[in-house]
Formats: sequence, C-alpha cells, structure tokens
Amino acid sequence: MASMVKTLVGSACSHSVRVVGNAATKSAIPTATKVKPAVPFNNTLLQSQTSWQGTPSTSSNILTGSMSVRFAHTDLQVPDLSSYKLAPSQGREDFHSRERERKQERRSFLYTVTAGIGVGGVYCAKTTVDGIIRYIGPSADVLALGATEVAMDAIPEGKSMTFAWRGKPLFIRHRTAAEIEREEGVPLSELRDPETDAQRVQQSEWLVVIGVCTHLGCVPIADAGDYGGYYCPCHGSHYDGSGRIRRGPAPRNLEVPNYQIVDDAIIRVG
Repeated sequence: MASMVKTLVGSACSHSVRVVGNAATKSAIPTATKVKPAVPFNNTLLQSQTSWQGTPSTSSNILTGSMSVRFAHTDLQVPDLSSYKLAPSQGREDFHSRERERKQERRSFLYTVTAGIGVGGVYCAKTTVDGIIRYIGPSADVLALGATEVAMDAIPEGKSMTFAWRGKPLFIRHRTAAEIEREEGVPLSELRDPETDAQRVQQSEWLVVIGVCTHLGCVPIADAGDYGGYYCPCHGSHYDGSGRIRRGPAPRNLEVPNYQIVDDAIIRVG
C-alpha cells in the first residue's frame, strides 16, 4: 500500500500536477487540475493543431497516468460574410423576379412543345388519311382508263360512233340541223321521262350518251327505231335522236355522262 501511494504521488509530481490534500487526520486523496503545459518543439502534430484549433488545455488522470488534450475553440476567426448577404427586401424582390422569369421560360417551353405536337399530329393525320384514300381508291391505270378523249373531227355529220368508257359503250352522235330542229320541237307531254333537248346537250350538234338500255341493260342499236335515234331489240325500246325514251318498256332516258368539250376539238368524257 505504501509503495502504491508513492507511485501515484511521483506520477502526479512528474506531470506538474498540483495536489490539494486534506489537512485532517484522514489520508489525503490527491486530485488533478488542468494545467497548460508547454508545447514541445518536436511535436509537429500538436503545433499544427494549436495553430488552427485554438489554445489547447490538457488534463491527466493520476490513476491511469494518461493525458488528454482538449481545445476550447473560443479564439477561432470567423470569416466576414457580410458582403454576400442581402437585405431582406432585396432578397424577396430577387426571388420573385427569378420566379417570374422561370415561369415565363416554362410557359414559353410548354407553348413550343404544344405547337410542335399539334403540327406533328396534323401531319400524321394527313399522312394517314392520304394513305387510306390511296389504298382504297382506284389505281393510276384505272384512273387513266376513267377518262376518254374523242376527236370531234373523226365523227362525220349525221353519224353516231361507239366508244368504250369504263367498260360501257359510249354513243357520240354528230347531229344534223334537221335532227336538231326535230328534237327541239318535241313537246314534253309526249315524253315518259320529260327532258328538253337543251338539257341533254352542251352543243346542239353533239349528243353524248351511255349506250346501255335503262330497261335491263342491253345495248341499243344506233340509227334505228321509229324515231331515228336508238333501238333496243331485246324488248323493243325506242329512243329518239336526243336519247329520250319514246316507246317500249324502258323507264328512263339514256344516261348522259359527265363530259366537256375542249377547244371545240375534243370531247373528254369522265
């Protein structure tokens, strides 16, 4: 026991610890107090920590003989950030200004994207519809056959010629002045399907009709019948020089197709 006390007292003295004891008859209990030892010059780590962490304070434990170093951090130099600070009102104004700019930029971006999507959608819809129409519509060769052109000087006056148009016979008649006068003088009361001659021709000299009987679809004979026009021998339908039904079971006049006369030289049907 005496040797232990001597060791503790010697350790405390070697660390420069001031021991305060009790002057009474009881045995003295040594206590350790914080001292500020000199920093050894050969301790570079402690020197570097002292230079930027403040003045260290040390304490030792007389029982274990260990020493700890603590830093107060009370002498640190706080950097001056006042030049970076903004006044409260200025900060709010800058925030609202930036927010307005951000919203304006976002609005412009949304408008641009919406317009782009709209244009793209219209283009896609147009392409789709065009493709569908091309797919279900007639081909180019069918469209080419859909129009027939006939030279007017190839048909002599007073004659009727037959051409093929869309798989049907096409009658084109170059009428004389007498035929024109006769057909224009027919009263409508005598007609089953009343139509004037002027309603069926674009020029009085030229009659263009589809050569299909309106009864059962037979092909009439030109320059035949009781009225000098067309005659269907299947069931005895008589048509005049304007293609109007005059006698027989046919209910309607011969059909007039869509045609036009180009430069008084070509009849274009279709």
